[in-house]
Amino acid sequence: MDIININDTSNKLYYIGGIVRDFLLHRDNFDIDITYVGDAISYCKKFGEVIQVNPDFGTIKVLVDGKVVDFASTRTERYDKKGHLPQVDKLGVSLKDDVMRRDFTINSLAMSVSSGEIIDFTGGVDDLKKGILRILHDGSFIDDPTRIIRGLKFAMRFGFELDEHSKHLQDEYLSNINYDMSYSRVKKELIETFGCTKLMSHGLQWAYEKFISEKIYKLVTPEDVRLPDVNIEKLVLDYPVQNQWIVFVGALGDLSLLPLTKVEQKIVNDIPSCTLKNDFEIYKAFKNLQLESILLYAVLYDEKIARHYLDNLRKVKISITGDDLKKLGVAPSKEYSICFDELLKVKLNKPNMSQLEEIEFVKNYFMA
Repeated sequence: MDIININDTSNKLYYIGGIVRDFLLHRDNFDIDITYVGDAISYCKKFGEVIQVNPDFGTIKVLVDGKVVDFASTRTERYDKKGHLPQVDKLGVSLKDDVMRRDFTINSLAMSVSSGEIIDFTGGVDDLKKGILRILHDGSFIDDPTRIIRGLKFAMRFGFELDEHSKHLQDEYLSNINYDMSYSRVKKELIETFGCTKLMSHGLQWAYEKFISEKIYKLVTPEDVRLPDVNIEKLVLDYPVQNQWIVFVGALGDLSLLPLTKVEQKIVNDIPSCTLKNDFEIYKAFKNLQLESILLYAVLYDEKIARHYLDNLRKVKISITGDDLKKLGVAPSKEYSICFDELLKVKLNKPNMSQLEEIEFVKNYFMA
């Protein structure tokens, strides 16, 4: 597999993980990860311009043939604190020891850069053929529970399923979760799963229903959650948003464990919870909200009302301003906003109202 031009005279460089998996599945993969059996930093500096070096993890980023390539020293890891980032145990270990720290057998495959030989210590090639997601050891989900979300992501992307034993271990962990975990990693996996826009074997709605039915959502909140009646995938396809993932995950209600940004927290905080009785109340409630907040209202409360606003009401705009009122001789006061609200009520029922008709309404309002 000649992905980049590297003359590996050491025979110790291996394409590893997703790039090998996707090559065998005949899928595109633009992330090039290469492992060196030994000290990658010393050996790989000669291949191009060094972009970044991380001695603690034995990794180096190098610009090769115009592409940024990640080279990693083979290593073993240990989880001093389960559910958190692992610590590097040893660098320069054997290739077999290195692949055994990975999540699923299909991601533990290696391919020699020099010869193209596939190295499979875990049965990953056979699992690829069978469409199976298999963890490498019984403590895998305990070490890193985000692998459960990653498994869902791969199931959606490739149409694969957990093997029976891995599914049993997943269910076992989800029934007794250690909530002392890295929620930045949980959030990252949620974004990659429900923010996905790539071609997938299964759709986002399929993945979300599995997320709920298999209780994977318990990694985010200990509260019981039911599947919303709304097809969230259709909703985000009809109204595309930047933070697509939060429309799916926000439907859980409780996101207090996740490290949300200010923008994300505002999306959640701004979801209206009041009863909206008419077009005026709907318009006022939604007018200044981000689209994600409106979609979450659709999921959590009333899809019909949210769609009505997005399809019809949000197009309505009053064309006159306070300057127009001044020209009519109306002195600035709190009556301005009251007048505009009354005008808005009329225009919501008559969206084609002209500017002249608006001015006429204002004249009549202040003459009454």
